[in-house]
Amino acid sequence: MKSGQGHPVLLAPEGEERLRLEALVLGHLEEAGQAHFFVPLRLAGKDLGEGADGEAPQPAFEISHKAIDTAEPGDVIVVDAGGFNDHAIIGELMSARAEQRGVGGMVIWGAIRDSAELRQGSFPVFASGVTHRGPYKNGPGEINVPINMGGMTVYPGDIIVGDADGLVAVPLEHAEAILASAKAILAKEENAMKQIKAGTVDRSWVDKALKEKGYKV
Repeated sequence: MKSGQGHPVLLAPEGEERLRLEALVLGHLEEAGQAHFFVPLRLAGKDLGEGADGEAPQPAFEISHKAIDTAEPGDVIVVDAGGFNDHAIIGELMSARAEQRGVGGMVIWGAIRDSAELRQGSFPVFASGVTHRGPYKNGPGEINVPINMGGMTVYPGDIIVGDADGLVAVPLEHAEAILASAKAILAKEENAMKQIKAGTVDRSWVDKALKEKGYKV
């Protein structure tokens, strides 16, 4: 379950800038084809941290517990339950145990339960569904292996970036380049917002683009 990559790497500073950069990183990765969103996501909180993975279609109850017990502080536990939402992988008690151990968050490609309690808490949880039914007790499972979640491949040690719109896995070797690109996009969008608020935006590009595509304007 250990990520093997040391402490989590934060892609942006704390506070508002970090939140805005998270969204830009998500969009940039999707455009670059390096990751795909799996949505809709149930979200309680948000997170940036390094991923450590557990895989299985409906993994055995004990596998998720072992992942929590062996995770290092700051690790994000990513569980592939095949996207099946008929049995919950975690609930309030397991998330509380993970938070107590210093886990950075949990991502479940499957269902959670106790969703109201998780939404009210501060521990970041992403999942593909919610159910009242408890976990499946007799499944296979592996820990600290690459997994695929809704078309997105996650490797142990990847940086997990999430916000209210979705979640992606950032390969550690691309983190600095993606951060630099996100900061450039943020500066461009801040300038665009200033122009919008001032009423000075040049909108001539809209008609130009439509004409180039054969529309009558």
